[in-house]
Amino acid sequence: MPAVRRILVGVHGSLGSLQALRYAADEARRRDVPLVPIIAWLPPGGDAAERRNPSPYLRKVWTEAAWQRLWDAFDAGLGGMPADIEVEAHVVRGEGGPVLVDAACSPEDLLIIGTGGRSWLRRVLPRSVGRYCLAHARCPVLAVPPSALMEEMSHGLRSWHLRRHVAHGFR
Repeated sequence: MPAVRRILVGVHGSLGSLQALRYAADEARRRDVPLVPIIAWLPPGGDAAERRNPSPYLRKVWTEAAWQRLWDAFDAGLGGMPADIEVEAHVVRGEGGPVLVDAACSPEDLLIIGTGGRSWLRRVLPRSVGRYCLAHARCPVLAVPPSALMEEMSHGLRSWHLRRHVAHGFR
């Protein structure tokens, strides 16, 4: 396997992508390579709606909002921008999967993605960024599963309360 020259990570602020961001930062630190966080965005209503009524002002607002989501993800996932690794952040207009696959264009890249939750809804939805990346990437793809705490949080407080009572014999 060729040496990794950079680590790309898809970021959008979900718990799964924050887990992937943490893992990618650790991996970039360990390998002493640049970290390339990427956030993909689409206009509200999709590209077709924006093409019918283009607005340079709104395009600028949406791009700035995507940058803010990226910085917020760094704050939430890593406590801010890491000073000990090189970070080459990108905000790209487009669907998440194709944007990540296009950016990870070299066999020497390593693409890290979060797998998100394992709910029944996630399993039946046809469009998955992770599945797209695994099927189309030209470089190794590492899928980071959610932590145990993230899995527990995804069930919600009410279901935790019910599971706890059932596990301890309370009804």
